[in-house]
Parts: sequence; C-alpha cells; structure tokens
Amino acid sequence: MQFLRSVKNYWELIKPKIVLLLVFTGVAGMLVAYKESGLPLSPLQLLVGTAAVFLGSAGAEVLTNYHDRDIDSVMKRTSNRPIPSGRISGRNALVFGFAASALSVVLAYWFNWLAALLMVIGLVDNVVVYSLWLKRRSWVNIILGGVSGGVPVLVGYAAIAGTLSPLAIFMCSLVVVWIPTHIWSLAIKTRADYKEAGVPMLPVIVSMKIATVCIAITSSLLAVFSLSILFVTAVSPIYTVSALTCGALLLGYSLKLAVDKTEKTAWTLFKITSPYLTVIFAVLILNFWV
Repeated sequence: MQFLRSVKNYWELIKPKIVLLLVFTGVAGMLVAYKESGLPLSPLQLLVGTAAVFLGSAGAEVLTNYHDRDIDSVMKRTSNRPIPSGRISGRNALVFGFAASALSVVLAYWFNWLAALLMVIGLVDNVVVYSLWLKRRSWVNIILGGVSGGVPVLVGYAAIAGTLSPLAIFMCSLVVVWIPTHIWSLAIKTRADYKEAGVPMLPVIVSMKIATVCIAITSSLLAVFSLSILFVTAVSPIYTVSALTCGALLLGYSLKLAVDKTEKTAWTLFKITSPYLTVIFAVLILNFWV
C-alpha cells in the first residue's frame, strides 16, 4: 500500500495532464517525421522517443515544482501538491527531477545529437528561463518560457529525421502560440492566488479589460496561425475544416470573455484549450497517415 501511495504521489508530482499532452505532441512530431522522411515505422524508436519526451517533460515539471514549493504552499490551488503538502520531500523531488531530466537527454542522444541538444534547450528554457528567472519577475514569463512547450515536437521530429523541416517548426510554433491563451485564461480564474503569491501573470498586473483583450488577440493569432500550415505543406480538407471549427470555438469563447469578463467564462476557455490542441495535432497525424 505504501508503494502504491508513493507511485500515486510521484504521478501527481509530474502534473500528468500537462506531461501527457506534451508527450502527445512529441509523438505527433515523430509520426510526421516518419512520413516526411519516408522511413519505415520503428516501434523501438517510437517507444524510446516517447520515453525521452515523457521523462524530459516530467523532469522539468518536477524541478519547477521544487523551485516553486514556497509559492505553491501559499496558493490555494496548489497547496495540496505533493511537495508543499509534505507527501514528497523536497530532496527526493529534486533527485527525481534531475534523474528524469538527465535520462531524457541520454535517450534523446541515443537517436542523434540534435535531438539531445533540443532536449537540453527545452529543459533550460522551462527550468531556468521560465521558473528561476522570469516567473516571479515579469509577465513575459510564459512568452519566453513558453518556448519549452513546443520543444517536444522538435525532439520527436529530430529523433526520427535527424533534422528539422518547416513543418516541424510550424508544429512547434503552434504550441508556443497556444500557450498564452491556455495560461492566461487559467490565471484569470486564479488571479487572487497568483496575486497572493506575488507571481506577475498578465491578468494579475493589468485590468481585467486589458487581460481579456490580450487573450482575444492571442486566440485570434492562434486560429489564424493554425491555417498558415497551407504555406508549409499540403493538407486535407479535414484538417482545414477542423482548424476552422476549433479556431472558431476558441475565438468565440475568447470574445465572450472579453465582453463579460467573468471567471466562469475564463475557466471554460481554459478547459477547451487542451482539447483544442489535441484535436489539431490528431488531425495533423491523420492528414499524413490516412
């Protein structure tokens, strides 16, 4: 029973919903690379690549959780996380985070140096640039720190192809452009927590009107950017229709938020952002494999 509780605590520590979404984008990068390069699908490479992205994403989350343990204990939304609640010690979390991160680089290097380099860049951006440097200092924390969110795609693609194509860059950029709407809509819902902890997320340091307008703008950019793939590669009508439909839904809720400025709408918008990205990447995979 103790072992199962420990597994459950560490599983919670890595923030599985975020990590699994990042892993999915990394797998999408690998599958697209297989089709673009014309290489036969290798189950072993797919398994190792998935493990590398999972460990890198999990390791980064654990290290940022360790650094944020003081503010997590202040915020109601995060006070029951494994470290601030005492279910996992800070030392154990630190060791786990470093071990997972190091192993992710080793597994990426098993493919090639480019995949390993990209993994290191992602880890540094998330842990150093976002968490250690910007999160408590500037509202641009998720802009510059958001680059790491797109890195799993690049790692997955580079692992298989050994290089990066314009399509790989597009897929990475799509995640980076998606992040502000995802994070800022959550920050509106939890702005009191962020304010109490002294974290300068955009909705905390500007008025609700400005924050909701900024979210509407980033959502518009995301909806338009999802269609700019047409300048990179040919896509099926299914992708185009899916991108238009999902983009319209996302933009519709963003505009609703800009009008009513309520936490309820912000929370609804946040809840649909992850399914939005999942659908776009799933249709991208289908576009090349079906």
